[in-house]
Amino acid sequence: QVQLVESGGGLVQAGGSLRLSCIASGRTFTNYAMGWFRQAPGKEREFVAATIWSGGITGYAASVKGRFAISRDNAKNTMYLQMNNLKAEDTAIYYCACKHGGYTSRYVEYEYWGQGTQVNVSS
Repeated sequence: QVQLVESGGGLVQAGGSLRLSCIASGRTFTNYAMGWFRQAPGKEREFVAATIWSGGITGYAASVKGRFAISRDNAKNTMYLQMNNLKAEDTAIYYCACKHGGYTSRYVEYEYWGQGTQVNVSS
């Protein structure tokens, strides 16, 4: 059974940084894509960033490109999202997700989800 557990959320002032972590367990993720999504109150879940577990390919939403960086530590089965220069509009619940095969920005195609971690950015 695949399990994804996020951590690292919290309250930060605009311009600050946070690093989110997602620990994955339950199988070998070699041929999996891993993604970060977020959902603000009253809004649809949106793509933030994604990568291939085996590495080399990453993708970002235009709204976070240049500020956020996705990475993973295969030895620890952990994916990270480094978030810099945070803005009030980044406030949301952030979810880790994975799917077999290549990555996509479409959240409906991801098979497994974590419980989410809240990020609040004060202006």
